[in-house]
Amino acid sequence: MSGAAETSVGLVSTIIPVYNRSGMLREAVASVVRQTYRPIEIIIVDDGSTDETTRVADELASTHPFEVRALHVLNGGPGWAREAGRQVARGEFIQYLDSDDLLWPRKFESQVKGLRSGSCGVSYGKTRFYHINSGTQDVIEKRTGERITTMFPSMLVGRWWSTSCPLYRRDLVDQAGPWLSLRSEEDWEYDCRIARQNVRLHYCPEFVSDTRAHADGLSFPGKVSSMRLKDRTLAHELILVHAKHAGFGPDNAEMQHFARELFLLARQCGAAGLPNEAKRLFGLAREASGPERACGIDFLAYRAAAGVLGWTLAGRVACSLDALKP
Repeated sequence: MSGAAETSVGLVSTIIPVYNRSGMLREAVASVVRQTYRPIEIIIVDDGSTDETTRVADELASTHPFEVRALHVLNGGPGWAREAGRQVARGEFIQYLDSDDLLWPRKFESQVKGLRSGSCGVSYGKTRFYHINSGTQDVIEKRTGERITTMFPSMLVGRWWSTSCPLYRRDLVDQAGPWLSLRSEEDWEYDCRIARQNVRLHYCPEFVSDTRAHADGLSFPGKVSSMRLKDRTLAHELILVHAKHAGFGPDNAEMQHFARELFLLARQCGAAGLPNEAKRLFGLAREASGPERACGIDFLAYRAAAGVLGWTLAGRVACSLDALKP
């Protein structure tokens, strides 16, 4: 799939999805405007906000008419909102930014330089994490302080950066295709789709962004847990497909870690009354583990329990036992 908009060489497009978060949106946009690099464009995607965010987005576009524009779409969640922005983005480089996070002023300058200096497709750097109501400290988020050369297999252990951290080449984003309408782990699945292209990473050894924790931690309206578990199920299934496409199998330690995650999610789905998802994930967990590990006592015992109790009750019993573990 190719991008809908014509690419402008050198331009960095920042896509900011937002829902009912006007004050933080102002701060996020300001952090992009303060970039030492030019040219830039900022695409605010108002995902059906019901407060003053809609007005603020239009106000920001009016204040910065040559660099900011606002799109207003029906509420569809973070994935669809980012995709609406991606479809109109014109940049050679793509930046996704959650509306509660911030970019450091030299981010684009440093990362564009890094991407232009070699064959890497994505640049990342240190991300600072802090709670918005506490004093800021230089706490490095997740693994963004480490120099990692490729996205796979490390992305199988978890999404070790936040959305604000990476800067992508446009051609990789176009090749990855559209964001999905998932409301949970859509960002992890998307990055694993990028990773399946055997992307090499450029590391920027400086702080490039802030992830800010706060009481309203969810960027978008919540759904009942069963719906989120269904989204997580699909995301995990696709992540496994992406990893296998990139050539990673059971002999890889990170794949073994992901197999355990599949097994855990299978138990959680069973406990939540999603027997079909539980059964499917259990099978994928065994597949990802490899033939020898798939015959382990834990797999065999759980399969026997599901055969007797059903996938729902087996999941509830297993999750209760998991909760008792130290």
